Amino acid sequence: MKKTYAPKQTTPLGHTVQVNNIEMYYEEHGAGSPLLLLHGFGGCTQNWHPFTDKLSEHYRLIVVDLRGHGYSTNPENKFTHREAASDVFLLLEKLGIENFSAMGMSTGGMILLHMAASQPKRIRSMVLISVTSHFPEQARAIMRRASFATMPREVREMYRECAKRGDEQIQQLITQFNALHDNYDDMNFTSQSLAAITARTLVVHGDRDNFFPVEIPVSIYRSIPDASLWIIPGGDHVPIFDSAVPFTSTALRFLVE
Repeated sequence: MKKTYAPKQTTPLGHTVQVNNIEMYYEEHGAGSPLLLLHGFGGCTQNWHPFTDKLSEHYRLIVVDLRGHGYSTNPENKFTHREAASDVFLLLEKLGIENFSAMGMSTGGMILLHMAASQPKRIRSMVLISVTSHFPEQARAIMRRASFATMPREVREMYRECAKRGDEQIQQLITQFNALHDNYDDMNFTSQSLAAITARTLVVHGDRDNFFPVEIPVSIYRSIPDASLWIIPGGDHVPIFDSAVPFTSTALRFLVE
């Protein structure tokens, strides 16, 4: 079955605001308690569109294009998860949102780790999909050699759909992704720093993840005081797009407990 990571979108559905040194694009769907949704590297708000209809029946969704992704700008042409966390906090401040729940895929989940560790009282509950506390060598090797030509076809399609400024934006993102391979400061969470997280946390991971071996999410689960763990058999990196994986129902059951 073909996986679609970013369904096509012909016109923007959201808004753009100035935060830090960037123009940040975000969308809102539904009503009620806020649920923040953060996509993975190279993605955009559209990654969440397969799930927004069901999620918006229960929550006010805040769906963000991270710096340099989708419609959001990034004049510095650099990316760290820590700085992206600062962007998102400033957006929430502009929206008047103090407390919230959240879900993040890969890079989005790693941003949530920064947010939950630095301001633990803000996040009630969160779902972390295919995240890591640090970059192991197998992930650094992928980052180091990544290029548009060698990406899996569905990932290339996602980049093409999400990069609203075309080939130049795609190349900028790949260069930023390459640069993460020798960054040892950005993702450097210890058991002690993860223990400061107070949010109820569901750690979701595929047992065939080629970036982050399953030992890492198990360690995250053991380090966060109020955490649950869902290992998806046969799941690859960000396995929630597989129709056989009951992601939305499982996530909602966790979030509304």
